Amino acid sequence: MDDIKIQVRGLTKRFDDLLVLDNLSFDVRRGEFLSIVGPTGCGKTTLLNILSDWWAPTSGEILIDGQAMDPKVQNLAFVFQESSAFPWLTVEQNIQFGMKEKKFPPDLIAQRTREVMALLGLEEARNKYCHQISASMEQRVVIGRSFALHPDLLLMDEPYAQLDIKFRFHLEDAILQLSRATGSTLLFVTHNIEEAVYLSERCVILSNKPTGIKAIRTIDLPYPRDICSPEFVSIKDEITEMIKWW
Repeated sequence: MDDIKIQVRGLTKRFDDLLVLDNLSFDVRRGEFLSIVGPTGCGKTTLLNILSDWWAPTSGEILIDGQAMDPKVQNLAFVFQESSAFPWLTVEQNIQFGMKEKKFPPDLIAQRTREVMALLGLEEARNKYCHQISASMEQRVVIGRSFALHPDLLLMDEPYAQLDIKFRFHLEDAILQLSRATGSTLLFVTHNIEEAVYLSERCVILSNKPTGIKAIRTIDLPYPRDICSPEFVSIKDEITEMIKWW
């Protein structure tokens, strides 16, 4: 059990008479990149809101390192579709914001700022504000701010949904490098099956409501992954069929 970081046990969510999540249970290994996919409207956002501790489950629990999830205790970070960069701060100040709030030592803040900005190609924009940079660069700032914390758990909700396809692949490769460098455990919610297969070590596949777990698919392809390889296409098609025919 030493390699288990996150334990989701019997997670159930009702809204009055509507059962949305029905007894979900799964583990996430320490440092793992785990994707969650499922049909449109199946409850992925509801699950993410509970994992973010924004909504309480009707029943069940979420444990991090064997303790009940509590953002006041554990180091959690979030990246969502809409940019959450602070427009009144520069790129560099945005990257440093969370670390300063958590009172990291100044030398550690400086070190992690350099590392994250270099990997995401943000050095030349360090003194610019959000209105002076592109939307794709702004999303890089948000992602960098989260990874700079080296969080226990990083939750990502389709963070590339509004980016063009060419830049998405570039950013996905950067995310993989950041996840290895920080050792953070990632839960990545997406409707894009190709994206899930490209990034993940495992993929949790959800059913239609009331939402359960159809399968947990291990993706044992070496990195970097070739989206045109027969093995990649086979896994993508397999997961797509499980969602398509529910």
